[in-house]
Amino acid sequence: MASSLNVLSQPCHPTILPSFTCCSSSSNTNNINIPSSNNFKLHFSSSKLSHFLTHSTKSGSGNSWLQHGFNSTNTTGINEYRQGPLCSVFPTKPAQVSSVQDLFEFICSGPLLEKIGVTAEMVAESIDKWLLYGRLLSQLFQLNELYLTVPQKARIYHYYIPVFLWCEDQIKQHRSTFKNEEDIPPLVIGFSAPQGCGKTTLVFALDYLFQKTGRKSATISIDDFYLTAEGQGKLREANPGNALLEFRGNAGSHDLPLSVETLTALSKLTREGMKIKPPRYDKSAFNGRGDRADPSTWPEVEGPLTVVLFEGWMLGFKPLPTEVVKAVDPQLETVNKNLEGYYDAWDKFIKSWIVIKIKDPSCVYQWRLQAEIAMREAGKPGMSDDEVRDFVSRYLPAYNAYLPTLYLEGPNGSDPKHLLTIEIDEGRNPILAT
Repeated sequence: MASSLNVLSQPCHPTILPSFTCCSSSSNTNNINIPSSNNFKLHFSSSKLSHFLTHSTKSGSGNSWLQHGFNSTNTTGINEYRQGPLCSVFPTKPAQVSSVQDLFEFICSGPLLEKIGVTAEMVAESIDKWLLYGRLLSQLFQLNELYLTVPQKARIYHYYIPVFLWCEDQIKQHRSTFKNEEDIPPLVIGFSAPQGCGKTTLVFALDYLFQKTGRKSATISIDDFYLTAEGQGKLREANPGNALLEFRGNAGSHDLPLSVETLTALSKLTREGMKIKPPRYDKSAFNGRGDRADPSTWPEVEGPLTVVLFEGWMLGFKPLPTEVVKAVDPQLETVNKNLEGYYDAWDKFIKSWIVIKIKDPSCVYQWRLQAEIAMREAGKPGMSDDEVRDFVSRYLPAYNAYLPTLYLEGPNGSDPKHLLTIEIDEGRNPILAT
């Protein structure tokens, strides 16, 4: 078979329905069998071929995988996508699309498949799901699924979908431990990842896939538990001269009782009609110093929940011996002491973990700088380069102190059987562990 097939010989005017199905003018459903390199066959209908993605040689500019569609910096309120319909922009002329074999081999070349226990045979058997999830994510990020760049294609098929499949397996394992008549609490999955590495966009994508596949999910960030502006002021006054506690961010700047209250309430959303409003934080308040958002703006979450996606840059950090943290930065001594209360407030609620690993914490500065430049170019207020450098400098001591232990031992209280570690490169894409 040729490496590409022109299957859209008829003009195609698909309609995106509320269920995000795609209706084509072509109704040909003749099966096509493509021999694979692993001596088994993939069985697809020709109508599915219209959903395969081109293997473009254009990688785009910089490290951005979202070029002209969804802006990943504009994710305030993780559930914004539910406020209106999303549509893919389809070409009006026949398109060259990848062959079945091309897509299959691309999926199987991903660095995460072995880590999540998925074989080539399993990909072949579940290819319908891969196609569905790829189509949904393209629509979510307002990308044309027929003309994805290589970075976009890799982000969807090598990163987001494999992680989603791992989460689904974790949910299945979690639910299997309960009897039929029991109320099943949602599985809390923790995402520990440095700032700017794309964890919020990852959670955004996973939450969307859960919703579109019939799962009720909720998202929460450690940012939502920051102290109020008044509380931050008291923390600053109690620690004069400590730059790590001057602003929000490090251990000590969070409302731990609110964390316990919220995570406990989310864990009890096991039945229809049960509702809560998890808190949200307004980082723009008080000239960027931030404050808890007005409760009237907090989103409503209704049970029964299947999964809670809990993300944060310092989730799973373990307190270290005092001499170790003082050797990194003497100001960390107080932060390290504060960290002792975080396991009971956060980590003990988390039963499955995803750790996004970076080689060099200095990447955080570059990623943050990219985000601020994008905000400024979009006409939004953003930090200057010097302000970004000052901002990141307040987090780097904690990264340098706690990340080695996190990567070596896993998050505080984690079970290796329920831990997925993903190493990413400077472009925020998963790579094979070295």
